[in-house]
This record gives sequence, C-alpha cells and structure tokens, in this order.
Amino acid sequence: MNISIETGFIKIREFEHYYEWIKQGDNNPKPVMVFIHGWGGSCRYWRTTARAIAPYFDCLLYDMRGFGQSQGEKSNHNPQSYELEEYVQDLLALLEVFNLEKVYLNSHSMGASIATFFLSMAPEKVEKAILTCNGIFTYNALAFLIFHQVGGYVVKFRYNWFLKFPLAEKFFMARFLHRPIPKEMSIAFLEDFLMADYQAALNTIYTSVSKKSVETIPQAYKNISVPTLLISGEKDQIIPANMGKAAALLNPENIQYHAIKATGHFPMLEDSVTYLKAIGDFLELNKLS
Repeated sequence: MNISIETGFIKIREFEHYYEWIKQGDNNPKPVMVFIHGWGGSCRYWRTTARAIAPYFDCLLYDMRGFGQSQGEKSNHNPQSYELEEYVQDLLALLEVFNLEKVYLNSHSMGASIATFFLSMAPEKVEKAILTCNGIFTYNALAFLIFHQVGGYVVKFRYNWFLKFPLAEKFFMARFLHRPIPKEMSIAFLEDFLMADYQAALNTIYTSVSKKSVETIPQAYKNISVPTLLISGEKDQIIPANMGKAAALLNPENIQYHAIKATGHFPMLEDSVTYLKAIGDFLELNKLS
C-alpha cells in the first residue's frame, strides 16, 4: 500500500499538540477518522489500525495534552484543568484548526470517555463513533480512594531506568493484556507511560475515575444520538466487558455492542483481525470502497 505519514505539532488552546496524518493513495480526500488514545499512552498504538483502514479514511492521530509528545503543564501559576470535558474542548479546537466539519471517531479507554462526552456535547460533528474498552462504573468511595492512592504512587515513582530492566515491558503490560503483542509495542507503551506529564497523568486518574464521572458518563451514553459501536475485550481486567455491555444497554437504539473473545484491554492489538472485521462491518467499508 502507498501509505503516507505526515507528522507535526499544532497549537491547540495554548498547548502544542503532536499529530499524525496517515493516508493512502492520491490526494483525493476521503472521510476523516480521528483516533483518541487512552490514559498514559500516545497515538502511536493506533498506527496499525489507521494503516489498515487508510484505503477508506484519512486518519488523524494525535497525542492528548500532557501525553506522548504533546505539551504538558507550562507552569504551576496557571494550572490547566484536567476534567474530561476540557479534553473535549481540546478535540473541538483540533477539528476547528484542521477545518474538519464532520468526522468519524475511534477512541480507547479514557479516550473513549472523552469521546462519549464529545458525542453528547457535539453530535453534529460526528458521522459514526467507535468506543473501545469503555463502560460505566459503580461508585465505591473506599475502592476509588485506594485506586487514587495507588495510582498516585505509580505516577510519582517513574524512572527511565525501568527501561533497562530485562522484561520490564512484559511485566508492565501483564495486567493490560490477555494475548501477547509485539515486544516493541510493549516497550512503546512503557516509554509513553514514563514520558507522560506528571500533572496530566496524575489528575486524569482523579477525573476519569470519580464520583462525578460515575454520575455524568451514564447520562452521556444516554445522550448519544449518532451510530456508535462499543467494543470490549472479553478478558479485560481494566474495564471489564460487563461494564461495557451495561453502558451499551443504556442506549440500545444507537449503540451496538461487541465483545472480542480472549482479548484484554487492547483488542485492536491482541486480535487485530477480529477487531478490524468488527469495525469494518459497523462502518460498512464495502460502501466506502
């Protein structure tokens, strides 16, 4: 395939954001699909999916504020909000900068929570949406407190020398995966986690898993009015499949649900063939070819 990749940085709401355009073929425009990564990650784990659908879409990948290569907190004197709704505003600004009136979305984990709010707040901007490994939580004050405390320690005690330990990437990814993925991809995940801006990594733990999110995300699911596919990894330990199914049942008219067998939190990498078949059927790629 004749794949072209354009990379660069663009200022969005005062912060420099890294982006990639992945396209195939001539300069004739195709529908645009925007990819949103999850917590602690970057856009690069979406590259294989983007390449696979490049015959049908021009793919825009970007690193969210404070993650990957995108700029994080500039100073402690004017702190930026890390509410998920603020990341929705970042996405709206991204579309405006690139003059994109209507797009397709593919999102993952925390990124899918942001996409869910985006669908609720700006449905006119989206043709169809894919939410990968997302769902609704039940609030438990003690469990959330423990999660925040453990997450805080994990973010605080990050050192680049972790990369020098044999099999460090394997141990790091063990909880996320049910099937193995290429070693270089696991190393990339560990690199992205170590690279993430401290304030962004820490504060999005609090905003993603909170009493507020438990109350607002279900309503956002109910508000979805565009065709949406929610995909779970059947063996996902981070966001179990039953949480995804429960979210889809809040809006069966507009949300299709699909669980991919024997996959964890990254079904697009653990079983790319089944994942691509699921999104291809939903997107009706045969009609776009």
